[in-house]
Order: sequence, then C-alpha cells, then structure tokens
Amino acid sequence: MSKASDAAYRFIRGEILSGALEPGEQLREEQLAAACGVSRTPIREALRRLESEHFVRRNESQRTFVAEWSLDEIEEGFVLRAMLEGHAAARAAERAEDVAINALAAHNNAIGLAAKLAPPDVAAFLDHNRAFHAIILEMAGSARLAALLGTIIEQPIVTRTALQYDRVQILQSHAEHDELIQAFRRRDPEWAKAVMTSHIRRAFHAYRDAFRRAGGRERQAAE
Repeated sequence: MSKASDAAYRFIRGEILSGALEPGEQLREEQLAAACGVSRTPIREALRRLESEHFVRRNESQRTFVAEWSLDEIEEGFVLRAMLEGHAAARAAERAEDVAINALAAHNNAIGLAAKLAPPDVAAFLDHNRAFHAIILEMAGSARLAALLGTIIEQPIVTRTALQYDRVQILQSHAEHDELIQAFRRRDPEWAKAVMTSHIRRAFHAYRDAFRRAGGRERQAAE
C-alpha cells in the first residue's frame, strides 16, 4: 500500500470510528479524494482494505457504504473476540513479565483516574483500554492470534459501546482489568482466561443495551 493510500485508509477509518461517517452512509470516491488531498486511485485501494476488514460494504452496483451490522452479527463478533482474547489472556499469563504487567497496571490506573472525572473522560478510557488489550496480545506472543483478532468486526463496535459508558461501567471495566492483572501476577492462565471471557461478554451486553436505547439503528437481520 502506497503512502497516499495508507493515509487515505487511516483518514477514512478514523472518520468511521469517530462516527463522522455513520453506518449505512454512502462513500463517494471524489469527495473522499478531496478530503484526503489525493487522487481517486489511493481512495480505491484504501476502500478495498477497509472492505476486507469489514469497515465498509460494496453492493451489487459497486457502490460503497459504511458497514452496518445486525445484532446477531455483532454478538457473533463478541463471541469470537471472547474466545480469541480469552486464549490470548491465558497465553499472556504463562508468558507474563513484570515489565509488561506494570505497564498494564499503569494504563489501568489511568482508566481509574478517567472514571473519577466529572464527566468521565471516555476518550482517555478508550485510549488506555486499547493500549491495555494491545499489551496483553503482545504478551501472548502469537502472530497468528493477532492476525485473527484483526479480522473481527469489533473496533467500531467497541468505540460506539464505550461512548455509551457511564462512570459505573468504566469503573467495572477497571475492576475487571485489575483482576486480570492479579491473574497475570499469579501466572494463572485459567483465571486470566475466565476473567477476560466474562469481560468481553459484559461489553457485549453494554453494547446491546445501547443498541436498544438507540432504537436498533443497525440492521435488525442479515440480508
């Protein structure tokens, strides 16, 4: 991927994650090219990559739209994520080093501080939560596992879920992270796996609650 297409990819992906480009919105190459300051060729390359990662969908007439998900599709993504991240947590516990565990603790402390602000700093929570899970995946030491997790439709969902979080939910996530850290310090893979699995399932229920409050804006069933 060229520098221009990589820049376009990061821009479009960021707009999707932020909600500036909403689910179901059509993506027009000429408008994206103007926004990114590139020609349409890098835009096409970026959209192909985003399609492979399920951020966008292409219809039969080759028009491109921001991906929409049914609740069933979203739950399946969370189920797969729980399985893979649970396995990652178990591997991480077996390979845990104090430096990495201390880094996890630092990010979780930052999450705790974000929760205490009025209102809670959800952006800071997102940043430190992303870093927390990235460290666990790095601790797991499996390129194949990292690649599999990268194919799951989850980051836009995680972002939209977290934007609905209140102080209680962020503190709950903080507490679950703290228990994960304890499991890593004990080098206990089964404990780490169990905590991570329940952590991801709770995140799904937070998303489902937000989905229902919003009136189910995503597709209700796969087409």
